[in-house]
Amino acid sequence: MKLYEVAHSRTGDKGNISNVSIIAYDPKDYAMLKEKVTPERVKEHFKGIVKGKVARYELDNICALNFVMYEALGGGVTRSLSVDMHGKGFSSYLLDMEI
Repeated sequence: MKLYEVAHSRTGDKGNISNVSIIAYDPKDYAMLKEKVTPERVKEHFKGIVKGKVARYELDNICALNFVMYEALGGGVTRSLSVDMHGKGFSSYLLDMEI
């Protein structure tokens, strides 16, 4: 199944860091998301895009996982030559991950 079938996303960016949160539609799916959507899987999914580490923060009270991806924006949003390497583009790409 694709991640977008059980979750939605919110995003942000600052400098060369992208922040993508995955929020379960149904709280009963949250434990499965915690098991399957690991920092390692996210880093592999963004292979070639995210050059730095991927940190995961668990927000159990709202059934969300927040991923902070370092060295992810080609030097920063205003410096990158890539088209839409931030924000909504990152969330759409992550939500397309097979889980």
